[in-house]
Amino acid sequence: MSASEQSLSTVIRERHSVRKYDPDYKISKEELEDILKEATLAPSSSNLQPWQFLVIQDEETKKELRAIANNQEQVETSSAVIAILGDLEMYENVEKVYRSAHEAGFMDEANMNRLIEGTNKTYPLAPTEVRANIASFDAGLVAMQLMLIAKARGYDTVPMGGFDKQKFRERFNVSDRYIPVVLIALGKAAEPAFQTTRLPLEDVVRFI
Repeated sequence: MSASEQSLSTVIRERHSVRKYDPDYKISKEELEDILKEATLAPSSSNLQPWQFLVIQDEETKKELRAIANNQEQVETSSAVIAILGDLEMYENVEKVYRSAHEAGFMDEANMNRLIEGTNKTYPLAPTEVRANIASFDAGLVAMQLMLIAKARGYDTVPMGGFDKQKFRERFNVSDRYIPVVLIALGKAAEPAFQTTRLPLEDVVRFI
Protein backbone atom coordinates (compact mmCIF):
# COMPACT_ATOMS: atom_id res chain seq x y z
CA MET A 1 0.00 0.00 0.00
CA SER A 2 1.43 3.38 -1.04
CA ALA A 3 1.70 6.34 1.34
CA SER A 4 -1.18 8.12 -0.41
CA GLU A 5 -3.38 5.02 -0.24
CA GLN A 6 -2.55 4.58 3.44
CA SER A 7 -3.42 8.21 4.10
CA LEU A 8 -6.78 7.89 2.35
CA SER A 9 -7.50 4.64 4.17
CA THR A 10 -6.77 6.37 7.50
CA VAL A 11 -9.15 9.21 6.71
CA ILE A 12 -11.91 6.79 5.72
CA ARG A 13 -11.43 4.65 8.82
CA GLU A 14 -11.27 7.60 11.20
CA ARG A 15 -14.26 9.47 9.81
CA HIS A 16 -17.24 8.90 12.06
CA SER A 17 -20.40 10.94 12.54
CA VAL A 18 -19.89 13.42 15.39
CA ARG A 19 -22.83 15.03 17.19
CA LYS A 20 -21.02 16.93 19.97
CA TYR A 21 -19.11 20.01 18.81
CA ASP A 22 -17.09 22.79 20.39
CA PRO A 23 -19.47 25.76 19.98
CA ASP A 24 -16.59 28.24 20.34
CA TYR A 25 -14.55 26.86 17.46
CA LYS A 26 -14.91 28.79 14.20
CA ILE A 27 -13.84 27.83 10.70
CA SER A 28 -13.03 30.73 8.38
CA LYS A 29 -15.04 31.44 5.27
CA GLU A 30 -11.85 31.00 3.25
CA GLU A 31 -11.28 27.46 4.53
CA LEU A 32 -14.91 26.52 4.02
CA GLU A 33 -14.57 27.73 0.43
CA ASP A 34 -11.43 25.60 0.00
CA ILE A 35 -13.25 22.53 1.32
CA LEU A 36 -16.21 23.12 -0.99
CA LYS A 37 -13.98 23.76 -4.00
CA GLU A 38 -12.31 20.39 -3.49
CA ALA A 39 -15.64 18.69 -2.82
CA THR A 40 -17.04 19.86 -6.16
CA LEU A 41 -14.40 17.79 -7.93
CA ALA A 42 -16.79 14.89 -7.28
CA PRO A 43 -18.25 13.18 -10.37
CA SER A 44 -21.74 13.93 -11.63
CA SER A 45 -24.07 12.83 -14.40
CA SER A 46 -22.80 14.28 -17.70
CA ASN A 47 -20.62 16.54 -15.51
CA LEU A 48 -23.59 18.87 -15.07
CA GLN A 49 -22.78 19.34 -11.36
CA PRO A 50 -26.39 19.54 -10.12
CA TRP A 51 -25.65 20.95 -6.70
CA GLN A 52 -25.90 24.16 -4.76
CA PHE A 53 -24.60 24.83 -1.25
CA LEU A 54 -26.05 26.99 1.47
CA VAL A 55 -23.45 27.59 4.20
CA ILE A 56 -25.04 28.60 7.49
CA GLN A 57 -22.74 30.14 10.12
CA ASP A 58 -24.84 32.85 11.74
CA GLU A 59 -25.65 31.80 15.31
CA GLU A 60 -29.25 33.02 15.31
CA THR A 61 -29.93 31.37 11.97
CA LYS A 62 -28.51 28.08 13.24
CA LYS A 63 -30.92 28.26 16.18
CA GLU A 64 -33.80 28.60 13.71
CA LEU A 65 -32.44 25.74 11.65
CA ARG A 66 -32.17 23.54 14.73
CA ALA A 67 -35.94 23.77 15.15
CA ILE A 68 -36.39 22.76 11.49
CA ALA A 69 -33.92 19.88 11.90
CA ASN A 70 -35.73 17.98 14.67
CA ASN A 71 -33.88 19.86 17.42
CA GLN A 72 -30.55 18.20 16.64
CA GLU A 73 -27.95 19.83 18.88
CA GLN A 74 -25.12 19.68 16.35
CA VAL A 75 -26.95 22.11 14.09
CA GLU A 76 -26.41 24.85 16.67
CA THR A 77 -23.00 23.91 18.12
CA SER A 78 -21.06 23.07 14.95
CA SER A 79 -18.96 25.73 13.22
CA ALA A 80 -21.18 25.63 10.15
CA VAL A 81 -24.02 23.68 8.62
CA ILE A 82 -23.76 23.09 4.89
CA ALA A 83 -27.05 22.40 3.16
CA ILE A 84 -26.66 20.56 -0.13
CA LEU A 85 -29.41 21.19 -2.66
CA GLY A 86 -30.00 19.17 -5.82
CA ASP A 87 -30.61 21.10 -9.03
CA LEU A 88 -33.60 19.76 -10.99
CA GLU A 89 -32.66 21.97 -13.95
CA MET A 90 -29.03 20.89 -14.12
CA TYR A 91 -29.16 21.11 -17.91
CA GLU A 92 -29.11 24.90 -17.57
CA ASN A 93 -25.40 24.49 -16.70
CA VAL A 94 -24.58 22.75 -19.98
CA GLU A 95 -23.16 25.70 -21.94
CA LYS A 96 -20.94 26.81 -19.08
CA VAL A 97 -19.74 23.28 -18.31
CA TYR A 98 -18.78 22.20 -21.81
CA ARG A 99 -17.55 25.57 -23.04
CA SER A 100 -15.24 25.68 -20.03
CA ALA A 101 -13.92 22.22 -20.92
CA HIS A 102 -13.38 23.33 -24.51
CA GLU A 103 -11.53 26.48 -23.46
CA ALA A 104 -9.34 24.37 -21.15
CA GLY A 105 -8.35 22.21 -24.13
CA PHE A 106 -10.15 19.08 -22.94
CA MET A 107 -12.40 18.77 -26.02
CA ASP A 108 -12.66 20.20 -29.50
CA GLU A 109 -15.45 22.50 -30.61
CA ALA A 110 -17.29 19.80 -32.54
CA ASN A 111 -17.43 17.52 -29.51
CA MET A 112 -18.50 20.42 -27.31
CA ASN A 113 -21.39 21.25 -29.63
CA ARG A 114 -22.41 17.59 -29.86
CA LEU A 115 -22.54 17.23 -26.08
CA ILE A 116 -24.46 20.47 -25.60
CA GLU A 117 -27.01 19.45 -28.24
CA GLY A 118 -27.38 15.96 -26.77
CA THR A 119 -27.92 17.29 -23.28
CA ASN A 120 -30.52 19.80 -24.42
CA LYS A 121 -32.40 17.03 -26.24
CA THR A 122 -32.57 14.65 -23.28
CA TYR A 123 -32.41 16.26 -19.84
CA PRO A 124 -35.20 18.87 -20.23
CA LEU A 125 -37.58 16.15 -21.47
CA ALA A 126 -36.79 13.72 -18.66
CA PRO A 127 -39.55 13.39 -16.01
CA THR A 128 -39.03 15.44 -12.87
CA GLU A 129 -38.68 12.25 -10.82
CA VAL A 130 -35.80 11.08 -13.01
CA ARG A 131 -34.02 14.41 -12.71
CA ALA A 132 -34.64 14.42 -8.93
CA ASN A 133 -33.02 10.98 -8.67
CA ILE A 134 -29.99 12.16 -10.63
CA ALA A 135 -29.66 15.32 -8.55
CA SER A 136 -30.02 13.43 -5.26
CA PHE A 137 -27.50 10.78 -6.27
CA ASP A 138 -24.93 13.35 -7.35
CA ALA A 139 -25.55 15.40 -4.20
CA GLY A 140 -24.71 12.26 -2.24
CA LEU A 141 -21.40 11.94 -4.08
CA VAL A 142 -20.38 15.52 -3.36
CA ALA A 143 -21.55 15.19 0.26
CA MET A 144 -19.36 12.16 0.93
CA GLN A 145 -16.38 13.82 -0.72
CA LEU A 146 -16.94 16.93 1.42
CA MET A 147 -16.96 14.89 4.63
CA LEU A 148 -13.73 13.08 3.76
CA ILE A 149 -12.00 16.33 2.84
CA ALA A 150 -13.12 17.86 6.13
CA LYS A 151 -11.76 14.87 8.06
CA ALA A 152 -8.43 15.09 6.23
CA ARG A 153 -8.21 18.71 7.43
CA GLY A 154 -8.83 17.74 11.04
CA TYR A 155 -12.55 18.49 11.24
CA ASP A 156 -15.56 16.32 11.94
CA THR A 157 -18.97 16.08 10.32
CA VAL A 158 -22.35 14.44 10.51
CA PRO A 159 -24.85 14.18 7.63
CA MET A 160 -28.49 14.81 8.48
CA GLY A 161 -31.40 13.79 6.31
CA GLY A 162 -33.87 14.24 9.13
CA PHE A 163 -35.19 17.75 8.70
CA ASP A 164 -38.43 19.35 7.55
CA LYS A 165 -37.65 20.04 3.92
CA GLN A 166 -40.75 22.16 3.33
CA LYS A 167 -40.00 24.41 6.31
CA PHE A 168 -36.38 24.59 5.15
CA ARG A 169 -37.57 25.74 1.72
CA GLU A 170 -39.75 28.43 3.25
CA ARG A 171 -37.15 29.74 5.71
CA PHE A 172 -34.33 29.94 3.18
CA ASN A 173 -36.39 30.90 0.11
CA VAL A 174 -35.40 27.81 -1.87
CA SER A 175 -37.02 27.84 -5.30
CA ASP A 176 -38.76 24.84 -6.82
CA ARG A 177 -35.72 24.34 -9.03
CA TYR A 178 -33.79 22.92 -6.06
CA ILE A 179 -34.49 20.03 -3.70
CA PRO A 180 -33.00 20.03 -0.19
CA VAL A 181 -31.06 16.75 0.06
CA VAL A 182 -28.89 16.76 3.18
CA LEU A 183 -27.51 18.99 5.93
CA ILE A 184 -23.90 18.48 6.99
CA ALA A 185 -22.75 19.81 10.37
CA LEU A 186 -19.03 20.65 10.32
CA GLY A 187 -16.73 21.59 13.17
CA LYS A 188 -14.35 20.44 15.93
CA ALA A 189 -15.51 17.49 17.98
CA ALA A 190 -16.12 18.13 21.68
CA GLU A 191 -16.51 14.42 22.41
CA PRO A 192 -15.42 11.27 20.56
CA ALA A 193 -17.78 9.94 17.95
CA PHE A 194 -20.06 7.03 18.78
CA GLN A 195 -18.42 3.94 17.29
CA THR A 196 -20.29 1.65 14.91
CA THR A 197 -19.76 -1.66 13.16
CA ARG A 198 -20.48 -2.81 9.62
CA LEU A 199 -22.16 -5.89 8.24
CA PRO A 200 -19.76 -8.68 7.24
CA LEU A 201 -18.63 -8.34 3.65
CA GLU A 202 -20.12 -11.70 2.73
CA ASP A 203 -23.55 -10.30 3.66
CA VAL A 204 -23.38 -7.48 1.14
CA VAL A 205 -21.06 -8.60 -1.69
CA ARG A 206 -21.45 -11.15 -4.46
CA PHE A 207 -18.68 -11.90 -6.96
CA ILE A 208 -20.02 -13.17 -10.28
